[in-house]
Amino acid sequence: MSYCVNCGVELEPSLTECPLCNTPVINPKELYQTKKLSPYPKARGQVDVVKRKDLAILTCTVLTATSLSCLLLNLFVFSKSPWSLFIIGACLVLFVLVFPAMIYTKLPIYISLLFDGVAVGFYLYMITFNTASERWFVGLALPIVALATILVEIFALLLRSFPVSFLTTALYFFAETAFFCIGLELLIDHYLDAPLKLVWSAIVLTVCSVIEVVLLTVLSRRRLRDAVRRRLHF
Repeated sequence: MSYCVNCGVELEPSLTECPLCNTPVINPKELYQTKKLSPYPKARGQVDVVKRKDLAILTCTVLTATSLSCLLLNLFVFSKSPWSLFIIGACLVLFVLVFPAMIYTKLPIYISLLFDGVAVGFYLYMITFNTASERWFVGLALPIVALATILVEIFALLLRSFPVSFLTTALYFFAETAFFCIGLELLIDHYLDAPLKLVWSAIVLTVCSVIEVVLLTVLSRRRLRDAVRRRLHF
């Protein structure tokens, strides 16, 4: 025999609620048999991934708005010098850098790197409008950009043509670093009308040559190569 917990009236065994006050009749034993429900959903939620197209539109909008705003400010407010070319050139370089990753992903890596070099060269050319002469651009900046672009293209070609590993990548990197430093010093000497000779780049060449010999030795000996990989965890 059971009684209502609210009004104390006697209840029939088959009743599910009190006929007097409509209080639900709960069997205490059923409380232990019911499973506790978690307030959190079992299904794992996931935030919608930002689409590449939407990100590209946002990036282009920001870069375009920045360029136009600086151009208008330069034309109508701060018009003493064409300073907006610095901002416009930087936005152009950023656009060229993100173009293959967001807008046209099928663009070959060699074409993409070439466009990067052209964009940097064009940016440096825009700087000439704020300088007294273009000699530094033609005699120094443009050759350095061309040298760097060629070396980066060769680096990408080596990575795509031969097996890639940490050791081979380091081998290519130090070799191109030596060539770049040599070319940079020779271009600077030529621009300054100084005798063409290696000074500081010879030190870089010596260090890179030692590293190259070590890497070639490791790559040519399988046991040594495997031991280095195990110890460096790559």
